[in-house]
Amino acid sequence: MDQALNFMLLLIALCSLSECIRHQYYYINMNKNWTEAQSYCRENYTDLATVNNMNDMKELMNTVNNNNVNVWIGLKNTRTHKWKWSLGDPVNYGKWENGQPNNTNDCAFMKNGTWDHENCSKLLSFMCYNDRLILIKENRTWSEALKYCRKNHMDLFSVHSNKIEKNLNTVVQQASTAEVWLGLRHSCTVGIWFWVSGEIVCYEKWDEGNETAVENCETVMRSGAVQSGGDHRWISLPETERRNFICSRYD
Repeated sequence: MDQALNFMLLLIALCSLSECIRHQYYYINMNKNWTEAQSYCRENYTDLATVNNMNDMKELMNTVNNNNVNVWIGLKNTRTHKWKWSLGDPVNYGKWENGQPNNTNDCAFMKNGTWDHENCSKLLSFMCYNDRLILIKENRTWSEALKYCRKNHMDLFSVHSNKIEKNLNTVVQQASTAEVWLGLRHSCTVGIWFWVSGEIVCYEKWDEGNETAVENCETVMRSGAVQSGGDHRWISLPETERRNFICSRYD
């Protein structure tokens, strides 16, 4: 119990440093149905807005200037009545209006800080988001890379979907090291990997045997890196090794 509590306190500390905001949001003042809005966001940004925590929600509200306006977000009901984000990410945070969702409609919108759902053919304005990443061709330890990203950009980069991972792969090919640090960290305390944004790893692309390669916990902390060549698999490395790294940033 004490170990789990300590780990939760660690996540809270990480969130307080990075503000746990991974996305740059954009309010699109055009009326489209949910599918049209999704297509527009994917063509011009990353996707319809995804919200993973309270700080994301605050940033979303700030972007729409707290106006009492209905806007599509990237949340949709599946055929099995399981809500998922547009890129397929699981829903780990919710801000539903009281009594919702009751599954009478399949597409979610935000109004005045809460979520409701509407027929997907409804014409509404909408929220897009962008994930931006930048390769730093300097060789630093994982901890040094984390400090650099938080000082100069936003955070070490986190990967939460196949589409984001494809964008990452395009960038890391330009690296000068065989592996590139990500914002991926292992907790010896509870034996799990997590992102420095404070989220548990859901989407993953580990090289064979690397997710469980934590036998050296007693000597040095392990952190995650992505291979700059080949299939761009993720590997576990001692945090003291020096590599290029990827920061997330706002444009």
